Amino acid sequence: MFNLMAGPLAENAALRRRDLMKLAGLGTLASWGNSDLWAKDAEEKAAARIRGRGTAKRCIYIFLCGGPSQLEMWDPKPDAPSDIRGPFESIRTNVPGIRIGELLPLVAEQADKFAIIRSMFNKTTVHDLGILYTLLASKSVQKKAYPAEPSDHPSMGAMLAKLLGPSGTLPPWVVVPRHFTTGARFYKGQSAGFLGPAFEPFALQEPKKDSLQRCDFNLEKLNFSEGFVREQFDRRRELLADLERSDVRSALPEFQRHKEFNEAAISMLGNSGAWRAFDVTKEPQKLRERYGLNEYGQSFLLARRLVEADVRLVNVFWTFYGKDGCQFNLWDNHGSDKDVCGGANRGVDMLTHDYCCPSFDRAFSALLQDLNDRSLLDDTLVVVVGEFGRTPKINKNAGRDHWGSCYSAVLAGGGVRGGQVYGESDGQTASVVDSPVTPYDLHATVLHAFGVEPSQTIDDRAGRPIPVTDGQPVKALF
Repeated sequence: MFNLMAGPLAENAALRRRDLMKLAGLGTLASWGNSDLWAKDAEEKAAARIRGRGTAKRCIYIFLCGGPSQLEMWDPKPDAPSDIRGPFESIRTNVPGIRIGELLPLVAEQADKFAIIRSMFNKTTVHDLGILYTLLASKSVQKKAYPAEPSDHPSMGAMLAKLLGPSGTLPPWVVVPRHFTTGARFYKGQSAGFLGPAFEPFALQEPKKDSLQRCDFNLEKLNFSEGFVREQFDRRRELLADLERSDVRSALPEFQRHKEFNEAAISMLGNSGAWRAFDVTKEPQKLRERYGLNEYGQSFLLARRLVEADVRLVNVFWTFYGKDGCQFNLWDNHGSDKDVCGGANRGVDMLTHDYCCPSFDRAFSALLQDLNDRSLLDDTLVVVVGEFGRTPKINKNAGRDHWGSCYSAVLAGGGVRGGQVYGESDGQTASVVDSPVTPYDLHATVLHAFGVEPSQTIDDRAGRPIPVTDGQPVKALF
């Protein structure tokens, strides 16, 4: 990506207009505070109608990559046999009658703020397909989970930006701390698809290093202050303007559209105050410690700062990188008889390791309380889910294997009624016995919170109307 601020001013043809156009990769520049672009009568009126129907204005979507255990977290079975129940107890929450796993004591005190769906099911036990069904949630693609392609169905962040218009002065869709990849696999469901580059997310793309190390998201790490010289920035703006004026295509509508994108990007880059939301070091130290000073806790804190600044959708991806950059699928707690880069090899040890339940308990409970204290929870939807759950039976490595037939998801805020359990699993969480919910339905539920219904469509590149979702919202949650 061309960086308008860092590095020396280009002195030759290397600084061409097409390089500057790559600023569109910063995120949804089509909607960054550019009221002229979005004030087209039909689109703006439609967006206003949708916004008027929604109970949520913002969403933090937390994806626990690997498949978290429903038995140890949201749906414990204290009366099941020991090889099903596992070594951990269930504990009371602050809502009478609702119990969760003992590994989440801080979250238990926030149960009045969230709803647990105990009847999720996914027709796969393969990570790639589970990720595809959960993140993309479109039946148009059934088997090819990666790579993301321009023809893909747009992901939720892109559709919300398209349908609802601008959300403020920051990008409407941000990915924290980086896109979810496994090696070279960049999964579908993280891009704008056929809506095009103007609706791509802004992604921090943090370096892949020790996830438990102290983490300070700030302007410097985002390269907004490093090497920034105002005079240099202004010279580059002038050079871009000269190049645009001399371009023979300047009268074409497409050229004008790209020019508007550029102007929005440049306006944002030159507004240092607008980017202050990315700087978690501005928060009181005690609050930062409450979230946890590792990448997980600070990602949750950053998400809160971003929605407070009116970013519409923040994707938070939870995975683990060791000190050497080794990726470890920590929620995938099979256990192993070999050494792993995470430092724990038995399933039970993985769950109790700092990279897993203890950090989640701290960060998620802090997020809910913080949103509530700031009067943000009522119109901020928070979602926690993985691609599937874990087997009822514990394996030889004191862990659990992949299980899609029954697992859990959690939703809070954004109009969702807290202190409730939706759906029911059997006595071993082996199957759903009441009110099944698919990943497609969860996807539709998030859209419903924003006022977007399954009947809504968006046009693909050929002008064909494409349904925004293949699921049905769980309206009983609201």
